[in-house]
Amino acid sequence: MNWLLPRFVLATLVAVAGVLIGHWMGRLLPWPFLGEALSAVSAIAALVVLDAVRGHRLLKWLRGSQLDDAPRDRGIWGELGYRIERAVRERDKTIAAERLQLQQFLSAIDASPNGVLMLDAQDHIHWCNRVAADHFSLDPVRDLRQRVTNLLRSPAFVSFLSTESYETPLLLNNVRGFSTLSVIVKRYGDGMKLVLSQDITERERADAMRRDFVANVSHEIRTPLTVLSGFIETMVSLSLTAAERTRVLTLMGQQTDRMQGLVSDLLTLAQLEGSPRPTADRWVSLDALLARINSDAQALSNDRHQLRIQLDTHIELAGIESELLSAAANLVNNAVRYTPVGGEIDVSWRDLGDGSGELCVSDTGLGIAREHLPRLTERFYRVDGSRSRETGGTGLGLSIVKHVMHRHGGELQIESEPGRGSKFRLTWPAVRVRHLGEPALGVEAANAPLH
Repeated sequence: MNWLLPRFVLATLVAVAGVLIGHWMGRLLPWPFLGEALSAVSAIAALVVLDAVRGHRLLKWLRGSQLDDAPRDRGIWGELGYRIERAVRERDKTIAAERLQLQQFLSAIDASPNGVLMLDAQDHIHWCNRVAADHFSLDPVRDLRQRVTNLLRSPAFVSFLSTESYETPLLLNNVRGFSTLSVIVKRYGDGMKLVLSQDITERERADAMRRDFVANVSHEIRTPLTVLSGFIETMVSLSLTAAERTRVLTLMGQQTDRMQGLVSDLLTLAQLEGSPRPTADRWVSLDALLARINSDAQALSNDRHQLRIQLDTHIELAGIESELLSAAANLVNNAVRYTPVGGEIDVSWRDLGDGSGELCVSDTGLGIAREHLPRLTERFYRVDGSRSRETGGTGLGLSIVKHVMHRHGGELQIESEPGRGSKFRLTWPAVRVRHLGEPALGVEAANAPLH
């Protein structure tokens, strides 16, 4: 209220000045009172005009962009201009802060691994993040304000969006090639909808693999159990000769060994998947491993193949001995099983230029067609199921090899052509390979002198 007293004083002074001027002019006119009244009114009118000019300047500033300062007048107009300008600046700060907060919120949603699509009451796209644009093949800028059902013409999606209940998620298949999306719709605001999408392709694939795995395990175990059950029933219900009994017991033993091998491989896979990666400070002699593999392969081959296994590599590998033995032995035993009589099997080591190395197992067997190669390391995958069962394979060997190599930072590479045999290469990184007698990189660093 500090503007009220000066304004009252100014109005009084103007009125008094007008009366004095009117009194002086009244002496010159025949009506002195009229002159005084006109002078006072004129003075007050001048004050009103001055106020109008100041008010006009303030209104002009308010109607503009308000980026510059408000008019700096005295009195009530200066006070009004200052307070309005301060309110405008506070409003701008609040809007800027809310805009920044909204931008940060949208940026966080945009970084979400799930798709977010905002629709208005008429199903027009209000906003979408990059993931949703990728899921539904939309342009996040060009397609704004477009009706989503005009852009995404999937009958299942259109029907789902038009329903009143969204309790059950919608599964959309082949939206982008072979992907599968899970779509959830939530209502919010005044008839608006929030469409949430998630790519569940890998989860669906994992579930399918899990179902196939259970089915394959059930099948693999059921077959020998059926055989054993039949043999047991035969021995109980029939009177067998000594030779027949021996034959039946031999076959029962084979089926038992088959189930034991399957259970052992399953336990090995479970252990590989649940164990931490082995450290690179435990060194295993490759020659000792190859000597054991050579002995087992010779017994399995029984002089039916030409076996050439390099036993003087002078290489040591960092890792777990049992796992390294399992990986190499699986490849050699597979080569023996699937190579016809008289075929050749070679096992050799080769140093690579960057300090790494590879163990190569090659054979002159029947070979494998190209379309089967990417799936050979899948559990229970067989190129020829009947042949695999005849040779005693469980269908888990190459899967075990792949897991062992991944745990040791290595890689399994397969080359094969029908009629030209196969080559299986186990490649180890340089940090896990050393020649006999050489210190490891970590040992060298530990023994380095301090300066």
